[in-house]
Amino acid sequence: MIRDSFTLAYRNIRERKFRSFLTLLGISVGIAAIIGLIAIGSGMEGAITGQLTEMSDLIVVMPGEMTTGMYIEHGSFTQQDLRDVGRISGVKDTTAITWDSATVEFRRSKRVIQVIGADPEDFWVMYEGNVDFAEGRWLRKNDHTGCVVGHNVANDYFDETVHAGDRIDINGHKFVVIGVFEKGNALTSNDVDNYIYITDRASKGVLGTDKISFIYVTVYDIDDAEKIADKIEKVVDNNHKLDDFTNAMTMGSFIDQIGGIFKVIQVVLVGIAAISLIVASIGIMNTMMMAVMERTHEVGIMKAIGARNRDILMLFLIEAGVVSLIGGILGCILGAAMAIGAGRVATDYAGLDVPAPITPGLIALGLAVALIVGIGSGLYPAMKAARMSPVEAVRYE
Repeated sequence: MIRDSFTLAYRNIRERKFRSFLTLLGISVGIAAIIGLIAIGSGMEGAITGQLTEMSDLIVVMPGEMTTGMYIEHGSFTQQDLRDVGRISGVKDTTAITWDSATVEFRRSKRVIQVIGADPEDFWVMYEGNVDFAEGRWLRKNDHTGCVVGHNVANDYFDETVHAGDRIDINGHKFVVIGVFEKGNALTSNDVDNYIYITDRASKGVLGTDKISFIYVTVYDIDDAEKIADKIEKVVDNNHKLDDFTNAMTMGSFIDQIGGIFKVIQVVLVGIAAISLIVASIGIMNTMMMAVMERTHEVGIMKAIGARNRDILMLFLIEAGVVSLIGGILGCILGAAMAIGAGRVATDYAGLDVPAPITPGLIALGLAVALIVGIGSGLYPAMKAARMSPVEAVRYE
């Protein structure tokens, strides 16, 4: 009987091609959206956390606190803070970052731009492998009259494009542009594109301060990073006689935050995609109700020759299941194509190598959701058909 039910279901789908196509389309779009969005979200999370994992020995120390997701700055660090942090057991190296705005002039065009001063060798460790140069090179230890400019600074900030070898004034101090960065990727663009970089020694004269905006700390053992971060906070807080003056963030905790954010985004996007499945389920129910009405006479004859209620129920559920399964297969294919296409766009335009993790588990999820939606939507029409009186059904025209 089950084989006959599949044969009849296939025949009925073929006889109502256009209606079946519209039902398939609704299921396909919903499943494609779910598969595609989950894969894209997982790929983006993997790409970003992968880059951050490469810097997992890094601790970023900020003079402020995180409150309800917002950073509240408390001031700046001192040279004594830097020395004390460097003495903590397990700390491999420290890099002081001075960060402030400055008036920058290039060929009579002036802009206020953020300038970053740091030890060139220590600072480059964080960017090496993550950024490229459009022109020139990175700063060397004694390049105290040289600077490196971000992509946007070079191309968008002034009336003319800045090139390596050009001269600019920063707060009245003359500098030669040694290098120009390529446009950064989605992870680093906000850091590298809009800033000017100078040596730590040059920054004291240009920015007029030896106060420290951030401290970058590297550790010997990644497993000790959290403990060392806690020690850093206690030492620096004690120096300033303030609780919560310091926020030392490990890359591990930052990766956890990124993961949490992506999970929320995925839930929201999948929830939006689920709306299309609700619409599709209504379409399936409507299609099956019409099929029941059109085949009332046929159902009556089947019951008259011995078909049981459960046979009629199975017939219509199989038909709904076949339609939803085909729609689910098409949806998985479309979703995989969407994820792969989005990954290529991210690679071409954002500079991130975003994989499209279309796993067997994800495909199984898509097909299972399609079947549940299809059979669930077809259950009421199937039950209605099964409960028909054979006498009334045979008389129905």
